[in-house]
Amino acid sequence: MYKTKNDLPEERRKQVIEILANRLADCADLQLQAKQAHWNVKGPSFIALHELFDKVADTAEESVDLIAERIVQLGGIAEGTVRVAAQRSALPEYPLKISAGKDHVDALSSALAAFGKLVRSAIDQSAELGDVDTSDLFTEVSRGIDKYLWFVEAHLQGN
Repeated sequence: MYKTKNDLPEERRKQVIEILANRLADCADLQLQAKQAHWNVKGPSFIALHELFDKVADTAEESVDLIAERIVQLGGIAEGTVRVAAQRSALPEYPLKISAGKDHVDALSSALAAFGKLVRSAIDQSAELGDVDTSDLFTEVSRGIDKYLWFVEAHLQGN
């Protein structure tokens, strides 16, 4: 831990950093899962899904940055390599051999839902530790994830 004049007690900061580090790994994994879908989608809705999946990846990237920067603000080290994300991510493995748009929609919506659940838990955990700023950050992330879960799931709904 780096010294900081942040007034949250060091032990609480350590606990919050651990929560942030785990969600950082999940979010980095989500970003690359969205890119996997973006690169490999095929079918009649190709262009719409290709562009949507890229927006999901962009939103995840923005969230990765927010989470990583919060870790550093609290005196921690943001560990954001692919190897660390692979070791720590709690998201289910993304299926690599799919190509149909509907299959990617199903897989990516599952990843978004799983990450959303983890983030909502992090909202509560960080609030319980007295770090309302981190709780608010996770609330912001949650809103973006829920928005894109809605956008992606819409392709499974309707007719």
